[in-house]
Amino acid sequence: MTRSRLEAVVFDWAGTMVDHGSQAPMGAFVRAFAEFGVEITTAEARGPMGVAKRDHVKAILEAPRVAALWQERHGQAPGEAEVDRVYEVFVPLNVAVVSDYATLIEGAADTVRRLRARGLRIGSTTGYVREIMAPLLPLAAEQGYAPDSLVCAGDLSQGRPSPLMMWRTFLDLEVQRPWRVVKVDDTEVGIEEGLNAGCWSVGVAMTGNLFGHNAEETAALEPEVLEAQRADAYARLTRAGAHAVVDSVADLEPVIDEIEGALARGERP
Repeated sequence: MTRSRLEAVVFDWAGTMVDHGSQAPMGAFVRAFAEFGVEITTAEARGPMGVAKRDHVKAILEAPRVAALWQERHGQAPGEAEVDRVYEVFVPLNVAVVSDYATLIEGAADTVRRLRARGLRIGSTTGYVREIMAPLLPLAAEQGYAPDSLVCAGDLSQGRPSPLMMWRTFLDLEVQRPWRVVKVDDTEVGIEEGLNAGCWSVGVAMTGNLFGHNAEETAALEPEVLEAQRADAYARLTRAGAHAVVDSVADLEPVIDEIEGALARGERP
């Protein structure tokens, strides 16, 4: 076999490798805000997906409708102290449910196995903090997925779209050339993370946050609705700068081949 020009593939977690539809955080966000008498929608909860979860809480609180509801309920605009209060409620709620959404996305383990057979190292970054990841890691390993590196939100001073988590991953995997790394993510901010680190970035449309449906919900959609939502997810990831977009990580290998070809021609991301 020809030696791979790529050195590593770095995956996101929820919506990319586990939790089809990236649904675990949604209920936790809605419940956390409800604890403070503020009702948010699932769409509002999904909006900032991919960033560190404290930043996610802050972004929701800064949305005009939510900020107005908070002002009405509490008599003052939300600030950093309120972000901390909601975040402290959110984390244990997410920890409590993450194991219920730990199923690997179909084809994920086989894709990783074949990438390893090509000599590629496997890294991972996530918007989850380590407290949330703790119950998820052994469940993923039981299903055949245990990356060589994990970098979580909170490990460094900045999360996505900063490249810091990717740079830490490079150190963990002993990668020196970012253009020989592929970042795979289902969120726009995750695509930006890869681009800012100098990597090839591949978007995952149909299993992730932008599409937002689990496998059963997807199968129940009317064909025209499915295609419209699929097209929207593809378009948003493409606008974020993704070099390629796939339905699922199960479809990743042809894109890896295309990137290998681009490297052979001397191209860089």
